[in-house]
Amino acid sequence: MRKSGISAAIAAVALAAPAIAQPAQQNPAELMAVEREAMQAFAWMDGEWRGTAVTQTPAGEQRVTHTERAGVLLGGTIRLIEGHSYRADGTTGFNAFAMLSYDPGTKTYRMTSHAEGRYGVFAIVPQSTGYTWQIPAGPTTIRYTAIIKDKVWTEIGERIAEGKEPVQFFRMELKRVQGSLWPGAGAVSPN
Repeated sequence: MRKSGISAAIAAVALAAPAIAQPAQQNPAELMAVEREAMQAFAWMDGEWRGTAVTQTPAGEQRVTHTERAGVLLGGTIRLIEGHSYRADGTTGFNAFAMLSYDPGTKTYRMTSHAEGRYGVFAIVPQSTGYTWQIPAGPTTIRYTAIIKDKVWTEIGERIAEGKEPVQFFRMELKRVQGSLWPGAGAVSPN
């Protein structure tokens, strides 16, 4: 009884959520087509990437081997990304997970991010050569800018305070290792 109650609740939310979030006159196939097309702005990320990430902290410079893997789900309407950093001894130095999506109603992109016990939803703006996104942090803003050039994914993080020059505290440079079927491959079979 409990399983069927949970299943019914999930189904009710799944059916109600699109009605709340999207204009009622559009059918799901049309909305998904718009989302799928919009998500092509991030198609360059799909696959597996590896390189170096360097962060400036109060304790000094932290250098790690950093990896990213990205791919689509829900028929290409969302893109999932996992970032994983390894210290020199092979232990995990950082691990993050994000979902990129597009809202046809507002014509905006968003990134839902989970890292180090924190969670947030942020606007992400695709550019012709990458993207930008920001985190409001009290009197400062943290801005990340990514550029894809010559098959290298470079991303910097900067602290921005009003009236001051941006201060870079993060830089990663990744090369595409290979394509990947993650996360779309391997769905649970019906039997």
